[in-house]
Formats: sequence, C-alpha cells, structure tokens
Amino acid sequence: MSDEDLKRLFDLMRQENVAGHIDTRRHVDEAASETRRHFDVLSEAARQDVQLVAESVTLLNEKLARTDETIERSAAETQAMIKFSHAEIDRRMRSLEGAVSDLQARVERLEGSAH
Repeated sequence: MSDEDLKRLFDLMRQENVAGHIDTRRHVDEAASETRRHFDVLSEAARQDVQLVAESVTLLNEKLARTDETIERSAAETQAMIKFSHAEIDRRMRSLEGAVSDLQARVERLEGSAH
C-alpha cells in the first residue's frame, strides 16, 4: 500500500468518523492488519528468492570445483605425456647421433683407404 493510498484511507476514515459512521480505530487496526499481511507475503517471497540464490551459488561452487579437478588432472596428464615424448625423442636422437657417428667413422676410413 503506497503512502498516497494510506493518506486517502486516513482522510476517508476521518471524514466518516466525523459523520459518526465509522470508528477510526477499527479502520486503523484493519489498515495495520492489511499492511502486516502484505509485508508478510513480501517477506516470505524474498526469503524464498534468497534461498534459491543460495542453492544456485552452492551448485555453481560444486560445479567449479569439479571443473578445477578436471583441469588439474588434464594438465598433469599432458605434462606426463610431454615428459614421455621428450624422453623418447631424446633416446631416438642419441641413437641417430650414434649411427651418424658410426657412419662418419666409416666414411673417414673409406676415404683414408682410398687415398
């Protein structure tokens, strides 16, 4: 109920009381009771809205925690694969370097024997 509505209600009550038709106290009590009911309804609706927001925040936090775990696990797996790949590449390079070194030695021997 707006301030303007309350003002009109009180004006009406004053007029009717002066005319002897209505007891002002009864109208004030009724207006107070109506205002209280209206406040209670709005208050309950606000409580429900806050509860929904709180539940949504909780669910979102849980989802973010699961996402963080997934990202951390994926990062650890990727790092492990990179380490394995580097080790494999290093092993192959050493093998190739050894083969090249052997070939160079053979070429040098062949060239030395040809001269």
